Amino acid sequence: MRALIALLLLANLGWLALAQGWLLPYAGLSTHHEREPQRLAAQLNAASVRVLSAAEVAAAASAAACAQAEASGLASDGSCAAAR
Repeated sequence: MRALIALLLLANLGWLALAQGWLLPYAGLSTHHEREPQRLAAQLNAASVRVLSAAEVAAAASAAACAQAEASGLASDGSCAAAR
């Protein structure tokens, strides 16, 4: 019974050391996640995001495909002009 109590006490002390960051210089262990404030600053503005309908997605995809084909010289006959 004493061994169990001693084991639980050691486990609690280990968790305390981990949670406080005391083990970070020794083993690289920490419960804190990496902080990257530059990622927070670079997040998209949620108000500018909008949901597209299926027709809008299809139109945008065909326009992108035509632009890529024209840029690569595959649609030189003007076949994408009718799609616009």
